[in-house]
Amino acid sequence: MDFTPHTSADIGEMLSRVGLASIADLFGHLPERVRVVGDLDLPAGISEPELVAAITALAERNDDLVCFAGGGHYDHYLPPTVRSLNMRTEFVTSYTPYQPEVSQGVLQALFEYQSMVCAITGMDVANASVYDGAGAALEAVNVAVAATHRNVIWVSEAVGPQVRQTIATFAHARGIAIVEHPIVAGVTHWNPDAVGPPAAVVVAQPNYLGAIESYGSAVEAAHTRGALAIAVVDPMTLGLLRAPGEAGVDIAIAEGQPLGGPLTFGGPGVGLFAVTEGLVRRLPGRLVGTTTDDNGRLAYVLTLRAREQDIRREKASSNICTNQSLNAIGVAIQLAWLGPDGLTEVGRQSAQKARYMAARLTTIDGVELAHPAAYVREFAITLPVAPAVVIDAMAKEGILAGIDLSADYPELGNGLLIALTEQRTKEEIDAYIALLREVIAHA
Repeated sequence: MDFTPHTSADIGEMLSRVGLASIADLFGHLPERVRVVGDLDLPAGISEPELVAAITALAERNDDLVCFAGGGHYDHYLPPTVRSLNMRTEFVTSYTPYQPEVSQGVLQALFEYQSMVCAITGMDVANASVYDGAGAALEAVNVAVAATHRNVIWVSEAVGPQVRQTIATFAHARGIAIVEHPIVAGVTHWNPDAVGPPAAVVVAQPNYLGAIESYGSAVEAAHTRGALAIAVVDPMTLGLLRAPGEAGVDIAIAEGQPLGGPLTFGGPGVGLFAVTEGLVRRLPGRLVGTTTDDNGRLAYVLTLRAREQDIRREKASSNICTNQSLNAIGVAIQLAWLGPDGLTEVGRQSAQKARYMAARLTTIDGVELAHPAAYVREFAITLPVAPAVVIDAMAKEGILAGIDLSADYPELGNGLLIALTEQRTKEEIDAYIALLREVIAHA
């Protein structure tokens, strides 16, 4: 609580006004186990040149690996157009200004983003984004609970672990029961006798193991029970797969990093969030709409959003009070750059390369596909050795082999998740296969 602008006299006056004797008294209501005792173990301050040198030294320790890992974040080509436009000073903020009269450029860019998200998902309305894909899942569950007044959520075990963990954290705090449905032959088996009735049925398309799920099964499981169908989608496959809106999904969400964002060691991301028209007033975050000004000219404004939601705490329909403007605009620029044909081509190349790679990997003794289900650009294999051994060995040779599935999906055994994008070349794929063969032979 002791900030540089606050003098001792300032602090004393503030404490006196609220009837406290010390800053420590401000936190007296907190349990002792959560309070920091003593000073933080921080090093002494350094100069700016010393800090730059230290950060540069850390950056130089990073290895530039050829990436075959996915799981929600992918190594897609990021055109210079996106970087150039997105880093203009008008856009370099994550905040959506309230004053439309000075924010028409940003608001129009976000309106175009919303329109493009609706176009690729087939949904009626999209917001101006939320913080990331996992946060979008949490907000979707929040919408479903509020809309149905129920406290049970059905979630496929094939939804990404990070998404399920985020939902579970929210559910624990809100007294919501999470019922997970198992994976059978790579896809979700919706148990009709599970505890319910649910507020929502959450499915991933494609799922975390790369398999193509049945929209029909998930939507039927939801709608026959009066629940909302929530789909966690991969935006880069929407040029190939049926749009969630066409399948009858009520809420479509996604991690938007593959569109307009670099991997950057895990963040920041951007959460895509789109709904049917009937749910528009329950949308979290910001929604940009159009109107006309006093002169009859087209204008862009924030709409259908009560600012009181931001201060109503547990009574609010959502506690998301801003959005990822910079990243969302990056998504819009990337989608405009790709166009419908480009999005389809990226998906097609990724899928073709996945087929090529999977077919050759399974010629290695002991390597098999983890399930028989159809997949798009990501697939799981089982190995004759521990995935951690393979990942470590291949990283030393400049290849990020994939994601170890053994902890989250122990039933697969030595499972490894591999992702392909249009960036991966035949030479890189062949090098991966040769190196994996060698690693297994010497393990």
